[in-house]
Amino acid sequence: MQGFNMGRYVPPDHEGTTSANKLAGKHALGNRARKAGEGILTVRFEMPYPIWCTTCPKPTIIGQGVRFNAEKKKVGNYYSTPIFSFRMKHTACGGWIEIRTDPKNTAYVVTEGAKKRDTGEDKVHEGEIVLRTDEERERLQNDAFAALEVKVGDKRQAATDKGRIEELLEAGDKDWDDPYAASRRLRKSFREERKVREKNLALTEALKDRMSLGIELLPETAEDRRRAGFVEFGDPGAAGSDDAITKARARPLFATESTSVKDRVNSGKKAKKLKGEQIAERRREALRLEIQQNTRAIIDPFLVDQAVLATTGGIPGIKRNRTQVEEGEAQRETAPLIDVFQPPLVDYDSE
Repeated sequence: MQGFNMGRYVPPDHEGTTSANKLAGKHALGNRARKAGEGILTVRFEMPYPIWCTTCPKPTIIGQGVRFNAEKKKVGNYYSTPIFSFRMKHTACGGWIEIRTDPKNTAYVVTEGAKKRDTGEDKVHEGEIVLRTDEERERLQNDAFAALEVKVGDKRQAATDKGRIEELLEAGDKDWDDPYAASRRLRKSFREERKVREKNLALTEALKDRMSLGIELLPETAEDRRRAGFVEFGDPGAAGSDDAITKARARPLFATESTSVKDRVNSGKKAKKLKGEQIAERRREALRLEIQQNTRAIIDPFLVDQAVLATTGGIPGIKRNRTQVEEGEAQRETAPLIDVFQPPLVDYDSE
């Protein structure tokens, strides 16, 4: 019976006695186990740290995390832990690189074709304790001068560490001589900082509600205050006062002149004008007045102050229905201004 995976047919005579791989003479791992007789298995190896390739003609670095198809092989034991070697080929130059596991130091060691990049991690820093190996202990036991040098270095380091330890102890005794007072200072500072944080949080939430912001606002900094100081706003007493707003709303769309046409004609300029120029000027003035009366002011009638309505008797700039008496007075006032010149008819015989 054929299994669920295609290509692994087992004849009925051999079913239950052998497998498809044995019948086909293949390994279960396929091409990865082509050197299984030599104890080598092909695996995917990822570089644990950056290394320099020594086979390349120019210095070439292989970064951490680069993957290779490596030949995995057991080369020894550290007590009961096996030591494996990973041998891979660098495609840039064709050289071979071998890396082995180090169970003793729980690390990887480059043994052939490359060297580890020095990043300073292997150096001993201040305060770190270095454990001596068995070989170093044996050498110190057999070499008196080496043991003396180590003792002198340890005494010098102990003197330096002693002074630092005494400083730390004095600082600790000074801060924690009275635990209750120290705790009281800490709790007081925490309460003050908490009140400041709560106040800033309330101001931030109020600003977000007022500006309808759905984002998180960062706390204010000195740089923000400095940049905000560069912004200059208008004088609220001059441009933002109630008088200025009232004047701006009551001002019509078209500017009016202080003197009328009749005053300009009868002014101190005794220049003689032609009759046609006077008629044209009257027409222009009549057209301007008609446009001004038929034009609404650019204001919102729902936002007009009550003071403006009381003083002007209505919304300035908006035409309203007039009574018959007002219309008669307006016609009598504008009658001289809309005098239209009509040329006389000439009586002649037609051909």
